[in-house]
Amino acid sequence: MDQQKEKWSFFSPYSKSDPSMDVPVTAGPAGTIMSPYLNFDPSYVTPGGDSEFIFPEGASRQRGRLELSFSQIGGSVFAGAAVGGLNGLYAGLRETQAAQLTGAVRRTQMLNFITKRGASSAQTLGVVALMYSIFGVVLWWGRGVEDELNTVVAGTATGLLYKCSGGWKRCLRGGGIGFGLATAYILFTSKDRIKSMLGRD
Repeated sequence: MDQQKEKWSFFSPYSKSDPSMDVPVTAGPAGTIMSPYLNFDPSYVTPGGDSEFIFPEGASRQRGRLELSFSQIGGSVFAGAAVGGLNGLYAGLRETQAAQLTGAVRRTQMLNFITKRGASSAQTLGVVALMYSIFGVVLWWGRGVEDELNTVVAGTATGLLYKCSGGWKRCLRGGGIGFGLATAYILFTSKDRIKSMLGRD
């Protein structure tokens, strides 16, 4: 009677002795955890256990230069807007204080400084990132390989093209800046690869 009452109570319609509740959660000699509902071993999805995603056969596990270009351009635009906005905030505070503006007039002038400086910096960095991405993608498609040489050539070409309208001196200066930034990026991100190429362990 007590067992029947335990089995059909309002808060516990099933008892521990109910055979339908005896579902194993492990299987195999190693006790691999399995789903008690689907009887599915998650290790089958990733046989090597080195990735959380399923890739098609023959597909690269890393994003190529074209896929990375979208995030690089967008990130450059946002970074330029943030830097320009902070610069505009500082300039606006200084200029409005010097002009002794107060109230709504000062707030309006502050917003003008922030939006103008932010938009200008965002446009500049966005154009530079766009040119760099175009050069990088063209080199990647043309050479059929993605390596450090593409980064250096793309950075140098971007600097040359961006400053080409200011004369050959500014053009060379821009190319040198692009070469320096690309080289610094490679030295920072590819230390192990450079050491292996030079034969140093």
